[in-house]
Amino acid sequence: MTEDTAPAERAVLYDVGEDGVAVITLNRPERKNAWNPVMERQLYEVLDEADHDARVRVAILTGAGSAFCPGVDVERLDAVAGATMDMAGRSAPSRIQTFRKPLIAAINGPCAGLGLVHALLCDVRFMACGARLSTAFAKRGLPAEYGAGWLLPRIVGIERAMDLLLTARVVDADEALRIGLVAYVVEPDQLVATAKQYAAEIAANCSPTSLALIKHQTLTDLDGDFEQAVHKAYRTMAYTATSEDFREGVDSFVQKRPPAFPPLADDLDPAAITGSEMPAARIEAEHAGKP
Repeated sequence: MTEDTAPAERAVLYDVGEDGVAVITLNRPERKNAWNPVMERQLYEVLDEADHDARVRVAILTGAGSAFCPGVDVERLDAVAGATMDMAGRSAPSRIQTFRKPLIAAINGPCAGLGLVHALLCDVRFMACGARLSTAFAKRGLPAEYGAGWLLPRIVGIERAMDLLLTARVVDADEALRIGLVAYVVEPDQLVATAKQYAAEIAANCSPTSLALIKHQTLTDLDGDFEQAVHKAYRTMAYTATSEDFREGVDSFVQKRPPAFPPLADDLDPAAITGSEMPAARIEAEHAGKP
């Protein structure tokens, strides 16, 4: 029986609160939430569900037990070492970039390799005191996998990214905060609750349409110049000017009351509105069908 067919608890849990916050939990605590194909498939299925779930306005990604995700399961690494890599049917982490809602990482414990890539793909990172991070790739004879070489320089700058990638050293929560790798450091027993409070504030006060558009603008503007960013902003401003969300945002401000923004429209496509697509999605499209 393979790990894809073995009966077991779900490798990824999905819980939606009444506050519009979904908690997505990597759930292989007996293996420290080490990555395997079952977790991969289920995580992206859950993200797709959350993206189109009208109840969800913000999502949190965390790990069950004492770890976030230390990377690919060492048993799987041992099995694939020296073998030809076949990516057919695999889901790329870049799919997280197309998730239209804010995604908050709550890094509760060890986070390395592919686990770190997933944390970096989140929009904001909370980290528990005592948790540790590492790129790990160089110590495993691997390159900067899954776009880590694109992500890290954009978060911490080129020199610090080089330091983290070339040494594969361990970074504690205090250093991660100091270099801008995470936004907040929290006591372990308050980590998820604090991240949920942060997420609930966004869910209660911010337009889901605005959030989706702002996420897309911020990520795609990284690959263009300022004039291109302004041009995309004009297109997006024209779209939102006639929207229900803009009317509600103004009315709630003038009337000094909490806003009541509608859920994110299931068919809202930020790429079509802004006139640009995610860098990772573009690269995947260019290489579709190629070995």
